[in-house]
Amino acid sequence: MNAANALTSLRLVLSPLFFVFAFLPYWTSGQFAVLSTVLLWTIFVLVELSDMLDGAVARAQGIVSDLGKLLDPFADVVSRLTYFLVFTVFQIMPAWMFVLILWREVGIIFVRMMMIRDGVALAARKGGKTKAVMYAVSSGFGLLMLMHLRMQNLHGFMPWLPWVTMGAFLVSVILAWGSFIDYLIILRRHYTDRAS
Repeated sequence: MNAANALTSLRLVLSPLFFVFAFLPYWTSGQFAVLSTVLLWTIFVLVELSDMLDGAVARAQGIVSDLGKLLDPFADVVSRLTYFLVFTVFQIMPAWMFVLILWREVGIIFVRMMMIRDGVALAARKGGKTKAVMYAVSSGFGLLMLMHLRMQNLHGFMPWLPWVTMGAFLVSVILAWGSFIDYLIILRRHYTDRAS
């Protein structure tokens, strides 16, 4: 496995740890709240850094591969859906937003499977990359909300933090579905070109 794909795979390892540390205080009767919050932020930063660096490493070393084109968005989906599931369970993200994002991501997996069946590895497009940045931003706000719920130490940021967080989640949903439509157009063009 090359360095870029190793960085990408790091997200697949860190995502379950994020889930575990998110629930650690609730499995231990409120213990480890501070420790788990520090670990969540550490994991979040490592995940987002790996997402920024893996593509740059692949291009710099000339090791862009079909595996990387598929592994990168898959690792993104696993990590971001893990964030959003945690936020939904803790009632930071509305369930309907999580479901819309989940449906979009499952739909994209289907589109990629259809394309790969024809030997085309569909790389992330500009809309998908913009969506990914917004996922990261909204997840950062979600983590701030979770930190406040646990430690009650962000009173100075209230009452605007919940509104900004909800707005960021909403923008994420809109961008997610906008980019999904873009991918569907690409899929339709692909099959139209094959038929002609």
